[in-house]
Amino acid sequence: MNTIRIAVIGGGAAGMMAAIFAARAGAEVTLIERMNACGKKLRITGKGRCNVTNDCSLQEFLQNVPTNPRFLYGALSFFSTEDTKRFFEDAGVPLKVERGRRVFPVSDKAEDIVRALTDLCRAEGITLRFGRAEALLSENGAISGVTVDGETIDADRVIVCTGGLSYPRTGSDGDGYRLAQSVGHTVTPLTPSLVPIVSKSKLCPALLGLSLRNVSLSIVQKQSGKVIYEDFGEMLFTHFGMTGPMILSASAHIPDAVSGNYEARINLKPALDEKTLDERIRSDFSKYANKDFSNALDDLLPRKLIPVVISLSGIDPRKKVNSITKDERRALVGVIRKLRISIDGFRPISEAIVTKGGVSVKEIQPKTMESKLCKGLFFAGEVLDLDAYTGGFNLQIAFSTGALAGVSAAETR
Repeated sequence: MNTIRIAVIGGGAAGMMAAIFAARAGAEVTLIERMNACGKKLRITGKGRCNVTNDCSLQEFLQNVPTNPRFLYGALSFFSTEDTKRFFEDAGVPLKVERGRRVFPVSDKAEDIVRALTDLCRAEGITLRFGRAEALLSENGAISGVTVDGETIDADRVIVCTGGLSYPRTGSDGDGYRLAQSVGHTVTPLTPSLVPIVSKSKLCPALLGLSLRNVSLSIVQKQSGKVIYEDFGEMLFTHFGMTGPMILSASAHIPDAVSGNYEARINLKPALDEKTLDERIRSDFSKYANKDFSNALDDLLPRKLIPVVISLSGIDPRKKVNSITKDERRALVGVIRKLRISIDGFRPISEAIVTKGGVSVKEIQPKTMESKLCKGLFFAGEVLDLDAYTGGFNLQIAFSTGALAGVSAAETR
């Protein structure tokens, strides 16, 4: 029996996993990577720490996938979060679980994950070919190979794992979408997800560099007043608007940020209800009874926030604390519990963690990752119309779909 030849396009998380699983299943594998090394994007994920997966159940996992979650049942059942943890532990990378059940290398080094995958590729005898995949080759509706920098690489099966449009400097520049369309696949609209939010509010430059922790965030549709997203955690003000874990997650829930239909509402003291916060303020005011209002909030708020909150409260900063009225205090409580920031857009897709949209999963077999349109062609990872929230979910999607595609492609028929 002839050995099945498989070409995997893209040496990222999905591509290396697909190559390893295909080789382990007995295929002869060539891994094609356009950059000068594999795992470029993987090296910078999680701020260089690499959040490899999330230690949760299948149902909880799917609740964190807003786009086409049902499609992932097959892939996640084949290669689960537990399988991912075991895979890297067996490869010599000890893991740990942090807040939100996020799983990281004990070393906090994404490089260890990349090294484990590249070492396994080498150990499995996978041929690494650097160059750009220019075209898919097919005959009679079945894949026959790939053209790489003008050279034809014959293949019985091809797995496309080229990523999305985010972080193009790491090699994800949309090549996979072009390849998919060349054989008739539909590519759904491509937009940024898990991306910083742009705001025209004057508050953002005033708060530039301020990092908030243990605050709550609500994203509100202004016309209806409907809350479309709520979270608790960390965020950061920038010259263009806002970023940080909560903001990135929130972006995945905002269908159209450009129109200015939404605003962020930040509760700076979510642990205190309105009455308790008022009591806290009165206590501080008693402590600083003879001081100006501008000098009485140091125990309550970060220094950079104080002039902003004072301005929004409408209270004269030079007013003595002991003469502030109950109504003025109520206004102050209102500002602290509901700091409003306009939402006016997203940063470019090149700055997004993941791309929303991609090759339509309606044209992919969920139990194998094979194309329904071209026999022998498979897809895995971010090139597909799949995306999830922050917390290790997107990398797990890459690992699961890659592993499934690799094994499926290596099967004889």
